[in-house]
Amino acid sequence: MMNSPTSGHSLGQQTLTLTGLRFDANLGILEAERTAPQPIQVDAELSLGAQPLLPHDDEITHVLDYRKVRKIIIDECTAEHVNLLETLIGKLANRLMQLPGVLGVRVKIAKLEIFDDCEVAIRMETGQWS
Repeated sequence: MMNSPTSGHSLGQQTLTLTGLRFDANLGILEAERTAPQPIQVDAELSLGAQPLLPHDDEITHVLDYRKVRKIIIDECTAEHVNLLETLIGKLANRLMQLPGVLGVRVKIAKLEIFDDCEVAIRMETGQWS
């Protein structure tokens, strides 16, 4: 049962988004990719489902801290050399789905310098999205 909008306890569907996170990762099968890290860009959306329009208090301990999400993305993508973008994005999606309160994950990882005329990216979606 939904609360009335005037009750002060209305709910909304909340999504945490990090866009344009750029850093170097050890990724790829080409010789140059095996010997040096390359720049990637990660975009992530985390579905947190129904949340109060106003938190019951203004404390960071009662919400998903986006600093933690950013650190997990960087740590997961730089932990070891991965041959395939498909492997890396799957590992990252799995890790983000383990965060408390996360119902769904959409992740895009782009290799920024693999070609001169375009970027190459893979997008993965998992979990529940309303």
